Amino acid sequence: MATTDWNPILRGEFDKAYWRDLQQFVTAERQRHTVYPPHPDVFAALHLTPYADTRVLILGQDPYHGSGQAHGLCFSVPAGVTIPPSLANIHRELADDVGVAAPGHGSLEAWARQGVLLLNATLTVRAGQAGSHQGKGWETFTDEVIAAVNAKPDHVVFVLWGSYARKKRALIDAARHTIIESPHPSPLSAHNGFFGSRPFSRVNAALVAHGQQPIDWAL
Repeated sequence: MATTDWNPILRGEFDKAYWRDLQQFVTAERQRHTVYPPHPDVFAALHLTPYADTRVLILGQDPYHGSGQAHGLCFSVPAGVTIPPSLANIHRELADDVGVAAPGHGSLEAWARQGVLLLNATLTVRAGQAGSHQGKGWETFTDEVIAAVNAKPDHVVFVLWGSYARKKRALIDAARHTIIESPHPSPLSAHNGFFGSRPFSRVNAALVAHGQQPIDWAL
């Protein structure tokens, strides 16, 4: 991981046995298979959103597993790549909630640069095989990221979409931070409560209530 202000916070993980095993696994996977995202993008969320600047954490589960989609930010795809269904639903709720017209691209980098940490629980995946790198150690690492954000003295808004993300509630001190949760934006569950949940205006209301700047959600 290139040096960022996350490095001293997470450095201790790099000496642990699970990390060594995880890196050996990912290296072997890359030798035999196509793995997403590309190696330089694995830690993009931490590079684009410094620890000191993190005000919101949106938690995803797995990188996209289609060609060219994953670039290290949960739910996001690079500009020019077809917008996946979950992201299209996020765009729809964004328009309904705060009036941001759906952009002609799928990149959420503008959010990341404002302190929205777009973290997946698992940071790599084998092409075409969703969940293929789960349970190999990434979750141990990303739980440490969540715990570090929870330990910040400043108020943070945690956005948990779907049953997997909502399990991470146990890592968050709800007395100090705001937790916003709903069903997942995937086509399977968006109509069960993601649509109409107004997460973007709720995030900003929580930030403003704690004397923090709101996020400009425009993409």
